[in-house]
Amino acid sequence: MNLKYHKELDGVRAIAAFMVIFFHFFFVPALNLPPLLTKIANLGRTGVSLFFVLSGFLITRILIETKESPGYFTSFYVRRSLRIFPLYYLFLALTFIILPLISGKPFVPFNLQVYSWAYLQNFAMTFRWPHVGPVHLWSLSVEEHFYLFWPLLIYLLSIRKIVVAIVLIMVIAFMVRLFLAKHDYESYYFTFARIDELSMGALLAILEIKNKLIDKHANKFLLSSMIFAIPTIALLAIFTDMSNPIIYIIKYNLLAFTYLSMIGYVISLRKTAWVKRFLRSKPMLFSGKISYGLYLYHPLCIATVWSIFPKMNLVPLFVIAVGFTFLVASASYYLFELNFLKLKRFFDYKKERAIRRETSVILK
Repeated sequence: MNLKYHKELDGVRAIAAFMVIFFHFFFVPALNLPPLLTKIANLGRTGVSLFFVLSGFLITRILIETKESPGYFTSFYVRRSLRIFPLYYLFLALTFIILPLISGKPFVPFNLQVYSWAYLQNFAMTFRWPHVGPVHLWSLSVEEHFYLFWPLLIYLLSIRKIVVAIVLIMVIAFMVRLFLAKHDYESYYFTFARIDELSMGALLAILEIKNKLIDKHANKFLLSSMIFAIPTIALLAIFTDMSNPIIYIIKYNLLAFTYLSMIGYVISLRKTAWVKRFLRSKPMLFSGKISYGLYLYHPLCIATVWSIFPKMNLVPLFVIAVGFTFLVASASYYLFELNFLKLKRFFDYKKERAIRRETSVILK
């Protein structure tokens, strides 16, 4: 399988980031917003599920393509580390060290922040361990935990067995959610209750291998997304109480299949389709490029704007908050992240395969 770069998925990533920003801005009980707006904002929370499914697809297709590479594990983990760790730990340093120094507020004791540094804050949040830190970073912990074992499974298993593994993970996650609900624990943040969404994204990679993500199947994906979206939206519209266990037991599978189908639809469309052209537009591609920063910085940016303009109307305040988040994320990308991303060229899969071929020719 020769990997094809799906530019439109950068646009999808941008939409996922915007959904989460919309949720964190408007889903605030103290605002007493109209119920309809609250329900719409609640849908924005599912942007995390879209991130998970998309990540599962993109990571799995890379792993399957490169599993015969001599530097398979090294290249994957170094490239992931260069993408994720620098900005993540910069943000933690900003939160726990730099901002308290500037504001004069007391530092959070290390024993309360340690889970964030170790990518275990989602465990602390689930089992109510004493913990203080940026709440939204839990999703990055889920992804990092997925990366710990998924490359090994891809390396060891055939395509057919990968599908079996995906089904088993779905069953395990469902059972974990049942167990957590029974024992009064919240499953929203827990790795083993959410990991099925990442693994289900891998199904798209399997479909791509089987040449199913083509234009003649686009309408099938569209129909599938509508079939799953209707009960999903109905569920979220009825239950806006985030502590309701019914949501956490059944909604993740519905969300994953909905977004899986939507992504499959987007990929399968012809280049001339308006949806694809919109997602490939320069603003959407740029937003997708800086989406990691958008996700990390947006709660801090929203809080800053709220503190500066406490009495401003919500609509202009939201525009300012989004604009400020884009400004901060753009500066972060070009002044900080890009320095590390450039290092990924030293761990390029294609380069390693080329070296392997050249060595083979010399030996002959």
